[in-house]
Amino acid sequence: MRLTTKGRFAVTAMIDLALRSGDGPVTLAGISERQKISLSYLEQLFGKLRRYGLVDSVRGPGGGYCLARPAREITVADMVRAVDEPLDATQCHGKENCKDDERCMTHELWTTLSAKMYEYLTSVTLSDLVEAQKKKAGKDVAVIKDARRNGPGAAGKAMAAAA
Repeated sequence: MRLTTKGRFAVTAMIDLALRSGDGPVTLAGISERQKISLSYLEQLFGKLRRYGLVDSVRGPGGGYCLARPAREITVADMVRAVDEPLDATQCHGKENCKDDERCMTHELWTTLSAKMYEYLTSVTLSDLVEAQKKKAGKDVAVIKDARRNGPGAAGKAMAAAA
């Protein structure tokens, strides 16, 4: 299984949206600028996310997108599936016709891997990802403040130590 840019960008955009959800609707132009994702690509992704019930759109001045349900109720698996990303590591897409219309010798291995990936991606919520970003942002701010306090040249050393 390979997670394509569609799934990666959907998760990234949803984190961005969730981080700013307390400020009202978030524009796709803003997400595009912050995350360096094409606006037209985001429009396609958010159409799918909306149809899947993960986001709601708000029209008009001050419009944009907001979460359709709490971040703790949205899993990474939901986001990836919403944009049509299969969570399947088998070559046959579960049809058991991997090799000459028969099940291949490694079919069970890839089926088990698919199940484990799905299990993991359903265990991680948007809320978990948002909290991780907030903690990371807090550490970055602390490192920069510490570097400023310790004088010139300390910033690079502090950032390297934090990485």
